[in-house]
Amino acid sequence: MFHCRPDSRRRVKLGVAALSLVALALLWPAPLRAGKKKAEAPAPIPLGQQRTKAYFDISKIVWPNPPAIPRIAFQDIFTGQKIDPDLFTQKARKKNWMDRLAGTQTADEIKMDNLPYQLTRTYGVGVDSKGAIYAADQSVGAVFIFDTEKKGHVELIGHGIQANFGLIVGVALDDDDSLFLTDAKLHRVLKFNSKREAVSSFGADELIRPGGIAIDRENRFIYVVDSGNDVVDVFDADKLTFLRRIGKPSTKHDQADPGTFSLPECVAVDKQGNVYVTDTFNNRIEIFDADGKFISTFGKNGDGPVSLERPKGIAVDCDGHIWVVDAAQNLVKVFDQNGRLLIYFGGQGYYPGQFMGPWGVAIDQRNRVIVSETFPGRVQVFRYVTDAEAAAEKARRESGESKPGASPVSSGKGPSATPAAGVTPERKTPAPEASQAKPELPANGYSAAR
Repeated sequence: MFHCRPDSRRRVKLGVAALSLVALALLWPAPLRAGKKKAEAPAPIPLGQQRTKAYFDISKIVWPNPPAIPRIAFQDIFTGQKIDPDLFTQKARKKNWMDRLAGTQTADEIKMDNLPYQLTRTYGVGVDSKGAIYAADQSVGAVFIFDTEKKGHVELIGHGIQANFGLIVGVALDDDDSLFLTDAKLHRVLKFNSKREAVSSFGADELIRPGGIAIDRENRFIYVVDSGNDVVDVFDADKLTFLRRIGKPSTKHDQADPGTFSLPECVAVDKQGNVYVTDTFNNRIEIFDADGKFISTFGKNGDGPVSLERPKGIAVDCDGHIWVVDAAQNLVKVFDQNGRLLIYFGGQGYYPGQFMGPWGVAIDQRNRVIVSETFPGRVQVFRYVTDAEAAAEKARRESGESKPGASPVSSGKGPSATPAAGVTPERKTPAPEASQAKPELPANGYSAAR
């Protein structure tokens, strides 16, 4: 048997150690072997600059695409109360005497008290005289009130606090900032005063499943869509008493004759008192006068831009254009009084100017267009460029003025073009393909300057 001396074994060990040191030196990174410091990581781009430098400038999202005169411009996104990152900071819980005795480790805990409320499933939207946006969220069971002048300031009218809600749907505000909410589960309309205090309710004897709501401020009518009964109920806006119905009552949802409805969703009123109703299951818009007399209808079922596929929210702008939320196509479409498509925007997606389950739309005196989404809960704000503003811009261009005038997109008082925190896209996004309406109409599309 071979025997190795102790000094031989030591020499072998020393030799192996030396070879290991040589191999380690060869494999060690060159910059460190040379004594150089590792290059420092670049400083993170502030959130406010990410939108313009790392991705694209959302203030340049307009429809139609340049060089055409813009008619719609993206402005803002609201998602809920301001989020304080410190609320999500993990803090070690102090050990009690039993933990110390047992030698166990305590898990880090996140403080769950007073977490901010976020929109989750948003339906009706409205705007008061001060420009505050009201959004009814069924999942949270509250109306979010966004103060667009004080960025980040959000108030809530919550279930079990200011009132009791079953399933809130529609939102409308009177000229004195009285708030009206429809409740599909409790079959009623709730009224709040300008201090956001519940003062009365009505409609429980007539309504089955109320949805959209609109107020004719001149003729003092309140229109409430009753989806469960396929009618639009009309109430006195001051006495809150029932007056009449538009349409024929039915719970079968199979009516298709002009002037009847199949699961209608929303309603709007123009300056002349005409009433516009989204007849959702018939995929059309029906128009009535202030006396409830049928005037006309437009729209047909289809998956193209000109067609309608489950229309929901509806609003009329200062120029008489009809804005319709097409929930199935995730688009907002704008028609003239003859039902001719003028322009459309949106498309399925989570980025600014795209939609996931849009439902409500409202237009205020500043020509802001507010659109609510149900998946996820969001409220997006756009700016409508009026016919007069567009005509002025066209005249300026045709006159050959080299110095541009005030942008029709930014003119007028409105909110900042910077969205709320937490809506920055996670990666660079290519511009979706421009959509096209009829050749003689404005080109539609998504414009994002990078």
